[in-house]
Amino acid sequence: MVYTAKKWIYARAFGGEPKLDNFCLEEEIMPDIREGEFLAKAEYLSVDPYMRIYILSYPIGSVMIGGQIAQVLESKHPEFPVGAYVFGQFGWRTYAICNPTGIATRKPYVLPDFGVLPRSLGIGTLGTVGNSAYFGFLEVCRPKSGETVVVSGAAGAVGNIVGQIGKIKGCKVIGLAGSDVKCRWLEEIGFDYAINYKTTDIGEELLKAAPEGVDCYFDNVGGEISAIVKKQMRHFGRIACCGTISMYNGSPIQVEDPQRDFVSKQLVQEGFSVHRWTDRWFEGIEQNLKWINEGNLKYRETITEGFENMPLAFIEMMKGGNIGKAIVAVE
Repeated sequence: MVYTAKKWIYARAFGGEPKLDNFCLEEEIMPDIREGEFLAKAEYLSVDPYMRIYILSYPIGSVMIGGQIAQVLESKHPEFPVGAYVFGQFGWRTYAICNPTGIATRKPYVLPDFGVLPRSLGIGTLGTVGNSAYFGFLEVCRPKSGETVVVSGAAGAVGNIVGQIGKIKGCKVIGLAGSDVKCRWLEEIGFDYAINYKTTDIGEELLKAAPEGVDCYFDNVGGEISAIVKKQMRHFGRIACCGTISMYNGSPIQVEDPQRDFVSKQLVQEGFSVHRWTDRWFEGIEQNLKWINEGNLKYRETITEGFENMPLAFIEMMKGGNIGKAIVAVE
């Protein structure tokens, strides 16, 4: 059978915020698969902030990068049988051919059984996003019961999960988000406080919410917001740097150097990539799945219908238009 893939190309270099003319839709007839390969059809595709930065290392004309959930249609690989649903970094395309041999840290894998839960969680709470929260927060921040945790970008895909895990671990959790709607949702899912960074003085509100100071900071945004939070860290506080989305669309925001806080308060700050924990990947998925089934971890998705709307979904996500994980459903 002949399969014709649609694919979104990185057609023009970004200048500031992404725009529709940065992308171009093309088609490609898929070749026959070879030994060790499988062909899969996309069902759900992910749009994430990291794509804005990572694609810059690729030449113009490359397929946009990203993960997806896809169903195996043809296979010459015993670990990826026909009919199986897989997660893979196949890019913005409707069909993909993959040879897993030689892929080290971002190997495709067959999705575990989610029971009655939607498969789309495989690119959200039960995938890379959930593992970023699980490992990044627990391994880097090392939260203790009774401590105070601040999460920036708290209504985003990773941030909301971090906050909920913080509550599971017995912490006071404060979320920073960009609208009253997002703040209300954070409080609904268990955050102790939610601060709208666009309409309030973050420093003043944070002092009210955490007069004793901050023990753990999970940083998704960088920039001015993070500089403010770091000033209110307690001695021996821990900071996990997951992203710097405030700087992705242009020049970094110039803020006062917080270096002296790191010295005087003896803080620990660590950047991380979730693929550091590839060898424990399913531990994170299984634990997050258990918490969902127990009712301790809630999820939310912002789903855009139609592969043709990939660029629009990406642009809206980069503007903060999503609550929870931003996903595109192919059909």
